[in-house]
Amino acid sequence: MTSASKRTPSKKRPKKRGGKLIPALCNILGTLIILAVIAVSLPLALPRFLGYQAYAVLSGSMEPAIPTGSVVYVETAAARDLEPDEIIAFYSHGSVVTHRLVQNQYFREELVTKGDANAKEDINPVPYSDLIGRVKYHIPVVGEYMMFFNEPLTKLYLLILAACGVLFNILAGRLRNRQNEEFVKALERYEMRQEAKMRETLEGVRRQRPEEILADWKPDKKS
Repeated sequence: MTSASKRTPSKKRPKKRGGKLIPALCNILGTLIILAVIAVSLPLALPRFLGYQAYAVLSGSMEPAIPTGSVVYVETAAARDLEPDEIIAFYSHGSVVTHRLVQNQYFREELVTKGDANAKEDINPVPYSDLIGRVKYHIPVVGEYMMFFNEPLTKLYLLILAACGVLFNILAGRLRNRQNEEFVKALERYEMRQEAKMRETLEGVRRQRPEEILADWKPDKKS
């Protein structure tokens, strides 16, 4: 029996197997965290992209039309285009006030306003220069949510959460790259072993004496 026939069979070709669960979990967790941060931030950020300014209602002067804790979305409007009964937002003593327009005094360039829940009109008319705009939409309760998420500490937490989501996705990518590198190295080792065994086989055939080759060869029997 030749040396080539005494060799043990080679190991099977390596395959990609195992290790997929942890990268997948990291990827899913990171994506969920990022989507959660986006979902929380969307009601606050989206109106600004659409051209609206959002303000939380802290008082009940416009109830029941606009309950306390609502958020109002204000669009820019020219003061002279405003009509009575519209709800407007304006600056008053450093605060933003949302009241209903009672009268537009064009010659004085002032707006007379009143809260729906108030018995009388506001004492001071609103100069055109203090107008923010017309209230286009309002959503109850969301104002409390907006005030909470506008806190600097809350914004910091959201930023940290978003960073964690990104890091989980980066970790998932690196784990996959590491698995691919290990697979490539195992494949290279396998191919080197196969090449070495092939050279050994060829060398064994080259060294075999002619009489041994003829002894191994058996002619076909004719019927």
